[in-house]
Amino acid sequence: MEIISQVVDFFLHLDKHLFDIIEEYGTLTYLILFLIVFAETGLVFMPLLPGDSLLFAAGALAASTGALNVWLIILLLIIAALLGDNVNYFVGKYLGTQIKQRERVLFLKREYLERTEAFYAKHGGKTVIMARFIPIIRTVAPFVAGAGSMEYGKYIGYCIAGALLWVPTLTLLGYFFGNITFVKENFELVIFGIIGLSILPILWGFVKSKLLTPKTA
Repeated sequence: MEIISQVVDFFLHLDKHLFDIIEEYGTLTYLILFLIVFAETGLVFMPLLPGDSLLFAAGALAASTGALNVWLIILLLIIAALLGDNVNYFVGKYLGTQIKQRERVLFLKREYLERTEAFYAKHGGKTVIMARFIPIIRTVAPFVAGAGSMEYGKYIGYCIAGALLWVPTLTLLGYFFGNITFVKENFELVIFGIIGLSILPILWGFVKSKLLTPKTA
């Protein structure tokens, strides 16, 4: 329970913890930010790292302290996101081959792959871009794209587009708005707001599929 409370505290007071990291590690903060974003996007078992809120907090602290260069943050974290996605994609591709041969590997079944392939076939590569802004889905999407039938040449274009939209958008929002008095005094609410906006597409998809889709006899 203590570990869980520490994780929750880190999420909700990310601005303060990130400030402490800057104070203690200085320019090594860039590497820490890089590794967090890489892990969230590159390791399929690490989907709960604070991607969106981290970018927002990093932008806000770059503006308020001057200890971080916002453009260097954006460049490094775009690279981190792309590297993570590519690692995730190729791990998924390898395991996808194993699944097709063995029916199941770890928690993944062949039927999951088939559903994923059908989903990508229906919605196209734009799914990769949209997933970038949704926690947990952001981590899983590259993996299932690799495990499914999406060709790398098609995937990488959408992957780059998603990274170029996600990192600058959240970081610059923090840079320009993170130091407004209301935001600074209610940072926890802002974090919840960011998370809420991020999961709205999931909630809408659930409502649409469960409540608005007519049932067949």
